[in-house]
Amino acid sequence: MQLKVLSWNIWIDGNFKQLVDFLEAQDADVIGLQEVKDDDTEHPVLAFLQNHGYQYVFMPVEKKFKDKVYRDGPAVFSKFPIISSQTHNLSREDNRGAAQADIQVNGKILHVFSTHFLHTHQKPSKNQDEQADTLFTLLPQAHTIIMGDFNATPESYPIQKLSSVLKNTDTSNAPTWSMYPEGCPACSPQSVDTRLDYIFVSKDLETTDAKVGKSGASDHLPISVMVEI
Repeated sequence: MQLKVLSWNIWIDGNFKQLVDFLEAQDADVIGLQEVKDDDTEHPVLAFLQNHGYQYVFMPVEKKFKDKVYRDGPAVFSKFPIISSQTHNLSREDNRGAAQADIQVNGKILHVFSTHFLHTHQKPSKNQDEQADTLFTLLPQAHTIIMGDFNATPESYPIQKLSSVLKNTDTSNAPTWSMYPEGCPACSPQSVDTRLDYIFVSKDLETTDAKVGKSGASDHLPISVMVEI
């Protein structure tokens, strides 16, 4: 059986109409989203996907951006039953989280994580490295999918660390960021030329058809892959 798995940082200031149009068209079986909010009536992502038949696990994290405090975080959505769930704090400072959903598919349990690492403007960071090391310790050895906005380039320590035990499902590392310069005033990106988003799987899982999608809903582009269960 093949599952369509999709990951996307939907941006706290993203275009909700374009977002839901894309998600409806993709009709993925399992979705990992980042920068999800549960207190924004203009971006009711949780309610939208729940109304479309998805169960979910959500981990809000309070953080500051542009002198504002936001309460957002990663989430996992599944069309299949979530039989257990956990949320994980990944670092002591500049904390980011990971949401974990254990999903039952065809009598098997699939461990699915959605995460969002600290944005370091593509520079080495002890806090981001700690987030990668912590996530590394949480990983089941089989039937595991980890996806999200890692805010790290392919050659960085976090991505190399995860790649040592997992498969990067898109070895082309095609760029996923940034659609909009205002997504990072400090970086001021002028084109989509940086890979920050990934879907990893444990080595027992086979994957095909990895893609970078097209949408103007967010400063990140969505990514997807087919996973054989």
